[in-house]
Amino acid sequence: MGIISKFKSGFKKGADALQSAFSKAVGRDLLDEDDLLDLEEALYQSDFGVETTEEIISSIREAHRHEKHFRGEDANNIAREILRRILDGSEGTLPGCSEAVPEVICLVGVNGSGKTTTSAKLGYRFKQNNSSAILAACDTFRAAATEQLVSWAEQLDLQIVSGHHGADSAAVAFDAYSACESRNCDHLIIDTAGRLHVKENLMEELFKLKRVLQKRNPSAPHHSWLVIDGSTGTNVIEQAKVFHEKFGLTGLVVTKLDGSSKGGALVSIFRNMKLPIYFVGLGEKPDDLQPFSIDHYLDSILPEEKIVNLA
Repeated sequence: MGIISKFKSGFKKGADALQSAFSKAVGRDLLDEDDLLDLEEALYQSDFGVETTEEIISSIREAHRHEKHFRGEDANNIAREILRRILDGSEGTLPGCSEAVPEVICLVGVNGSGKTTTSAKLGYRFKQNNSSAILAACDTFRAAATEQLVSWAEQLDLQIVSGHHGADSAAVAFDAYSACESRNCDHLIIDTAGRLHVKENLMEELFKLKRVLQKRNPSAPHHSWLVIDGSTGTNVIEQAKVFHEKFGLTGLVVTKLDGSSKGGALVSIFRNMKLPIYFVGLGEKPDDLQPFSIDHYLDSILPEEKIVNLA
């Protein structure tokens, strides 16, 4: 399956209602108030949030008022262009770091967001690109978390450093960094324990892990990504803000977009956080973790409509 097919397949469940609302307007010369209300409702239900929804609907109303031959296709493409503008700068690209390897990527977030599977899939992606990586199983608190990551590592033939249940997660990270150095690995991927962003004692564990890493390399971790369950919609924005304030995020990974996610949360999160989206999870297979692409995203949730010139 090609990359664009993966995006379309991953977003299909969430995009159907939105595409249906806009498709009803396609081919029509005039849109009435009911049409606009339907489009507005579809945007809200797709988790685009108040600001983005109002901006799209206001722009459609304005164009509809002034364009002599405004058609449903115009509404669709106005929405696309606004979303493209809002998402400008949202594509995260791994820049590499100027310091000595390994490049450290720390994945944080609440329980159930998909950090463990994302760690394994990210390691697999590096391996497919002829780059070496070690997984650090630093979620030592959740039952069977280490076993889950070890299982993934065995399945994908990835290197891993782990400790026993209840072990000091910072010590595991320290050992994993040492292993990366001794084996000349390019990347260290750290899977941390899920924690509620409002629990100070749990957040302190993250600070300790960062302090320990910085004893080995003052600039580590080079990337701190919040892994977000895309099916939770705009509710994750406050969560993201607190993690960013307390831990210092450099980017986002949005997972589980093939489930009940409605797609628009991506836009709301970026609009509020201005943090690049590095990867999106579009399925359960190892290669279903894909770099975020604005073009692929827009073509999946709201395909461009051809404008038919009227005589």
